[in-house]
Amino acid sequence: MCGIVGYAGNKKALNKILTGLKSLEYRGYDSAGIAYIKDDEIKIIKKEGPIKNLEENINYDEDTNIGISHTRWATHGEANDINAHPHRQGKITLVHNGIIENYDELKKELTKKGYVFKSGTDTEVAAAVIDDVYNKEKDMIKVLNKITHILKGSYAFNIINDDYKDVIFGIRKDSPLIVGIGENENVLASDIPAILHVTNKYIVLNNNEIVELEQDNIKYYNSEGKEITKEVKEYAGTIDSISKNGYDHFMLKEINEESEVVKNILNLYTKNNKIKDIYNIKKYKNIDIVACGSASFAGQIGKYYIEKNANIKTEVYYASEYRYQKNFFTKDTLVILISQSGETADTLAALKLAKENSINTLAIVNRRDSSIAREADSVIYTEAGIEVAVATTKAYLAQVLILLLLAFKDNNKETKLLEDLKLLPNLITKYINEYDYSNIANILKDKEHIFYLGRGIDYYLSMEGSLKLKEISYIHSEAFQAGELKHGSISLIDKDFGVVSVVTDKTISDKTISNLKEVSARGAKIITITNIKDNNFADYTILVEDYDEILNPLLVIVPMQMLAYNVAKLRDCDIDKPRNLAKSVTVE
Repeated sequence: MCGIVGYAGNKKALNKILTGLKSLEYRGYDSAGIAYIKDDEIKIIKKEGPIKNLEENINYDEDTNIGISHTRWATHGEANDINAHPHRQGKITLVHNGIIENYDELKKELTKKGYVFKSGTDTEVAAAVIDDVYNKEKDMIKVLNKITHILKGSYAFNIINDDYKDVIFGIRKDSPLIVGIGENENVLASDIPAILHVTNKYIVLNNNEIVELEQDNIKYYNSEGKEITKEVKEYAGTIDSISKNGYDHFMLKEINEESEVVKNILNLYTKNNKIKDIYNIKKYKNIDIVACGSASFAGQIGKYYIEKNANIKTEVYYASEYRYQKNFFTKDTLVILISQSGETADTLAALKLAKENSINTLAIVNRRDSSIAREADSVIYTEAGIEVAVATTKAYLAQVLILLLLAFKDNNKETKLLEDLKLLPNLITKYINEYDYSNIANILKDKEHIFYLGRGIDYYLSMEGSLKLKEISYIHSEAFQAGELKHGSISLIDKDFGVVSVVTDKTISDKTISNLKEVSARGAKIITITNIKDNNFADYTILVEDYDEILNPLLVIVPMQMLAYNVAKLRDCDIDKPRNLAKSVTVE
């Protein structure tokens, strides 16, 4: 969840470090901190709140060429200055992404040895563990190998040792860590955006691998402490991908990029009006789709597509629950794992469970070289590009489109489907610009409670629409199957309630409309996203094209996103960095 950045180079380090750190703020913004070497001393500055609070206390002209930094999503210990990273014990100063599960037990042991703890974090305990082992071993590579047997949980560390003032050490287990390789400057960070202002060349550390990083030298070690070589890769994107490019918010920029995402996917995975052989799901009798958050809602639409068009029984599971239930694995089961980051801890754990049971796994991820991509048997990349806003938009649309292609491979509707999909980029642009979403959003902006309603696939869309609204506007919102509302929850409806409905499935639209009239009779304002031109069941209508029902989800996504964005904007919310959230959830 947290973001970490280390830099060693021949440039003024503070600017380099903070530039990289700001590109990772989507990973957490409860606090931020930096440690750097000045006149052979470790200087630590850390502040509660976003990185800008830290910047106010930074003198960029200070002469230093090495440092580590952190932007925090709080797990252990409240968000304040004391609990902010970096943490220091003895000769060890470090920043950490992950969770140390046995920190309480270790803390008690270390307290008996004389260590004093100022914070309530698990990270300060990890620093003390490393210092304690170093006092005995005096060799950092051996030390880091040993701590893998002591620390339980997940971690990516950037570490400075007082005895190695020109070196940053790094090690990872179940939390991502990459090395950016520049010219006389190198970076050690959680994610690719943090290296792009220095270089597009990088390597990915595997679990329990160690890096010893200096400005002009990098060494890698395996879990046995033996020096190894690593494959250097190049990231094809540019620094523009983490710039707003004139948009008010990253979220709006990323919604506007959805038309290009569709084009990219169709160029990659289709040819001559046929879907390429991306993966044959038809050899399986059962499919489990496992994901979290928006990805799980994309999975629900995938279930609809697969069952209806590939005739394969499909279930969707929250990754956080998947390991704790009875799983009916057979040799005919495929587990599809969906994750934007490819680092989602719960989804990664579900992947490991499937592999332990010798079940075939297929990952649908956005980020190359991610843990899930590397560990799954097969992978399909959504190729949505870097997504900076915490609330996903283009990555979600890409997931839905990939699932559609999987379901329709070798289907008799394949050619017609692809012809229609070619129209989608222009329709996305149309839906972004055609409606006065600000005017529509005015209906909802002061509501305390909102229901999203739909039936069938429209309900699955409502789930994502509701999530998008609540996570960036802070309005309580829930999705309901429209027919279920009258079985209890309609008791909440009154004139102060807002309702957003999705009505595109014409096989059951009459029933949904009947449900909406029940809501209207109780005074609620209704906004509808629909393909029914002549309607009298809503106070405001967003009209989408009337194509084949299979395309409905892709047509509805953009209006849902634009509506949520405009409600949040009218409420003056921090749209790109909503409170309590982080982009990549790398803890369980």
